[in-house]
Amino acid sequence: MITPEQVKELRGRTGAGIMDCKKALMETDGNIEKAITILREKGLAKAAKKMGRAASEGIIESYIHGNGRIGVLVEVNCETDFVARNEEFKSFAKDIAMQVAASNPKYLSRDSVPKEVIENEREILKVQALNEGKPEKIVEKIVEGRIEKYYEENCLLEQPFIRDPEMKVSQLIMEKIAIIGENINISRFARFERGEVLEGCNPQDN
Repeated sequence: MITPEQVKELRGRTGAGIMDCKKALMETDGNIEKAITILREKGLAKAAKKMGRAASEGIIESYIHGNGRIGVLVEVNCETDFVARNEEFKSFAKDIAMQVAASNPKYLSRDSVPKEVIENEREILKVQALNEGKPEKIVEKIVEGRIEKYYEENCLLEQPFIRDPEMKVSQLIMEKIAIIGENINISRFARFERGEVLEGCNPQDN
């Protein structure tokens, strides 16, 4: 017999719909952890379809690291205020803020890297490869491989997730969409490090 309390707990932990929670609990004889696994497995197939849906709710999460040495603000969006209050969603937002603090991405995604930045990086990498004595016929292939590495180091969605380096942040988002049942996206972030001088800001002016 599945109780309303079990359904409420599962829904509170995953954000999934009432009927989906009830079915998952029935399939697992009321085992919450197994029900979460079932919801994840079923949700992954639907997650890609949800990524295009509007997500205007969510939270702005903060994270302070190293006794005030690094501070991060990140806006993570979802579709409903119910999910925005969900512990799974809040935990995800906190993890993303920690990711930004630890990995210091310059851009959100590879699409947000200015074209001129990539072209400049490509030219530098080409000269490097030639200076290393690499055969000219394979230089282009080497450069493309190093550009991929640049994306991985500098774009938040391409970075290995700090809690599970086998998974990219973009894959983590897909997993959370599958679990929670709503579209989720990271819209923006800001990272501050004590002692940094912002471009166009002269500390002596203060």
